[in-house]
Amino acid sequence: MTIKVETVDRLDAVDNKRPRKPTPQVCETARDETDHDAMLVPAQAATTRNSLYENVLAQFDKAADIMQLDPNIRKILASTENEIVAHFPVKMNNNEVEMFTGYRVQHNDALGPFKGGLRYHPQLDIDEARALAAWMTFKCALAGIPFGGAKGGVQIDPSKYSVTELERITRRFVFALGDNIGPEYDIPAPDMNTNAQIMAWILDTYLSTMPPHERQRNIHVVTGKPVAAGGSVGRDKATGQGVVYCIEKWAQDRKLSLNDATFILQGFGNVGSWVARLLTKLGAKLIAVSDVTGGTRNRDGIDPDDLLRYVKVHGGVLKYPGGEFVDNIMFMQTAANIFVPAAMENQITGESARWLNVDLVAEAANGPTDPDGDAILQQRKIDVIPDILCNAGGVIVSYFEWLQNKRSEFWDLEEVDFKLQKKIMSAYGNVRDKARELGIDRRTAAFVLALERLERTYKDRGIFP
Repeated sequence: MTIKVETVDRLDAVDNKRPRKPTPQVCETARDETDHDAMLVPAQAATTRNSLYENVLAQFDKAADIMQLDPNIRKILASTENEIVAHFPVKMNNNEVEMFTGYRVQHNDALGPFKGGLRYHPQLDIDEARALAAWMTFKCALAGIPFGGAKGGVQIDPSKYSVTELERITRRFVFALGDNIGPEYDIPAPDMNTNAQIMAWILDTYLSTMPPHERQRNIHVVTGKPVAAGGSVGRDKATGQGVVYCIEKWAQDRKLSLNDATFILQGFGNVGSWVARLLTKLGAKLIAVSDVTGGTRNRDGIDPDDLLRYVKVHGGVLKYPGGEFVDNIMFMQTAANIFVPAAMENQITGESARWLNVDLVAEAANGPTDPDGDAILQQRKIDVIPDILCNAGGVIVSYFEWLQNKRSEFWDLEEVDFKLQKKIMSAYGNVRDKARELGIDRRTAAFVLALERLERTYKDRGIFP
């Protein structure tokens, strides 16, 4: 039995189908940067899905026009390098075989190996993977780490499968990807609905394909692993910690004490729950939370630790006894200082952006604001910490894990947090200053900075041949 892995190299962003170096592969069958919340967003918030890749290109074009990006480099960055689509069979617990579709989109590797998460989600498609991979390229460039951008995963609802089935699906997907991942080529990480356990399965499967004497030299093929399997302390909270560092700096700039601040949170999985716990430790008050099951609100404050215990038992925030039920519109209209979207894409639209009653949107999720929503937020003078800055903590600490594995080192939590804060605060200051210098919004400023770094790299290296 064979499985076909389709590799597509794209020359331009959308329409040009002429391949540069098509490399279809056939593999014989033998057997979790942005890292975001497993909790999904309420269904009423996303009845239609905009093309995420078109959203990315709109953001890219706006920044490229402002900085007058070199036209030839613009063509390269408006395209993905490789798109792998794998269709593979897996035997279920009932001995029936199901076919699954997995994706890995590699956007750009000018700055270093491809880097990005793998998500398990029923709505995952090639358009979403392209968008997320492109955002990773710009995120890594902005953060000043030597990685390119990639993203992927399996089109699956993991709640419908047992743990043993998920393990077989994961291992079969890794085998299907074959040499399309590697510790110095493309390094996966956790993302939506994936976690450290899934990364451990990926690591073990990949190492099993290596000669025995090479295995210990390849444990950095994946990040976000359990600490006992070579992971880094602080990786589980890294994205949320980075979001909180950015919010702290914004509050300092605004001369706002977080002891007096309130916030609302969309998504209560790994990232959202960490943001809630870390912000409340700084004195801020969580007053509303929403996830796929519904929403809850308590203007006197919600204890995130108590809510987390409830969610682990009940699977969501719906009917949480510490608050009153709110639907998505009521949740979005809740007055607070800070809104942290930490769930799915395209949640702040031209319509829902008008509902918000906040001073800041801190984008813990990838692409939570579409271009129409962005325009409304700017018009209403609501500050935004853009996703490629705000949620960069995950890929920054993934880089730290990768370095520790390569050097056979182990850093303690204090060192990891110190280095993360230094990296993300530097990026925050650069974005703030560039926005002021050019008189533009912070999202566009972040893209300008990322594109400037990529442009310098291409001009220094040249373009083969």
